[in-house]
Amino acid sequence: MISASLVKELREKTGAGMLDCKKALEANDGNIEAAVDWLREKGISKAAKKSDRIAAEGVAAILVDGNNAVILEMNSETDFVAQNEKFKELVDSVLKTLIKSDVTTVEEALELPCEDGTVNDLIVSKTATIGEKLSLRRFAKVTKGDNETFGSYIHMGGKIAVLIVTENTSEEVARDVAMHAAAMRPKYVKTTDVPAEEVAREEEVLKEQAVNEGKPAEIAEKMVKGRINKFYKEICLEEQPFVKDGDINVKTYVKNNGGEIKSMYRFEVGEGMEKREENFAEEVAKQMK
Repeated sequence: MISASLVKELREKTGAGMLDCKKALEANDGNIEAAVDWLREKGISKAAKKSDRIAAEGVAAILVDGNNAVILEMNSETDFVAQNEKFKELVDSVLKTLIKSDVTTVEEALELPCEDGTVNDLIVSKTATIGEKLSLRRFAKVTKGDNETFGSYIHMGGKIAVLIVTENTSEEVARDVAMHAAAMRPKYVKTTDVPAEEVAREEEVLKEQAVNEGKPAEIAEKMVKGRINKFYKEICLEEQPFVKDGDINVKTYVKNNGGEIKSMYRFEVGEGMEKREENFAEEVAKQMK
């Protein structure tokens, strides 16, 4: 009987999936060093060597099925691999697995059963096949009501994915809002969604700016109120001037069509991540030496 702690130890050593680790240990009577060699021989543990590489390329993708939708970001090391058919198959498999589940964290998602083993096993297997570090960075499973509508938009072949939920609107209106969000990069839907500490920090900066401009304290306070509205227009979806009609904001556009925005999920590939600095030509030159 192979213990869970032994499987965990082998997994940490090699980066291989739980199922592969269990098979390796069973094939080698629980001998962990022999199991490491077994995995190496089968090309499974080479994924572990890539674990410290930067994977900040990839795709953001969406799957909608009835009242359920999933949006995710799957990373690779290079944009070249992100366009690879095997990588796209991996993304499709993970989307289809997630939409049938109720997990909420990446850690839980990686343990979901799919095809041969778990989602993690699938990613490790594709990593070994493709030859780059691949990883599931984030996802959201969204369920809407019958009177709600999904609006989805994929920009630049998966560089940006936006999923919008609106109430009492057409799919066209919801998609218009998703396209707007892709272009204008809002962080929040409503002004009330902005954390109080973020507003307070911005107000402090604006107040300092006004004082530095030589304005008296009471005038500075009034100026802050005006400028904070400009701040909201930059970061809140509803307050932004609508890209198709700059005379109205997004909230008004949706309201004019009888509806309301309920939620927004916007994933931009590599957002907030360190990017690889090497260029492709240099990398090829290195390989040829």
